[in-house]
Amino acid sequence: MAEKDRLNEEIEMDDSALEEEVDEEMLVTLELDDGTSVDCAVITIFEMNERDYIALLPLDDKGASKNGEVWIYRYHENPDDPDEEPVLEYIEDDEEYDDAIDAFDEFLDSEEYDELYDDEGED
Repeated sequence: MAEKDRLNEEIEMDDSALEEEVDEEMLVTLELDDGTSVDCAVITIFEMNERDYIALLPLDDKGASKNGEVWIYRYHENPDDPDEEPVLEYIEDDEEYDDAIDAFDEFLDSEEYDELYDDEGED
């Protein structure tokens, strides 16, 4: 799968729920290959097959979601230096990328379940 195809792949997400989370989430700025930069909200960092991945929500100039599009990258932190900037790595292997998308979908499903369960507990 070509890089630009992956960046344009959409994972179905409820924009209103995401925008509420964005207010509470950490923001990062990505420098793209074409020299532009994009602010993104960190949705989550998750583990799959003993590797860490990060799900990012690209934001427009007003801080709103760009069509619910989510970008997934491999994520590395230096355990010896917590002040060092984390590294995001493009996922080149199609199978690994698909597996990361599936793991992220499972995360979303568990969040929806937890939210539903929390809502029922408030009644």
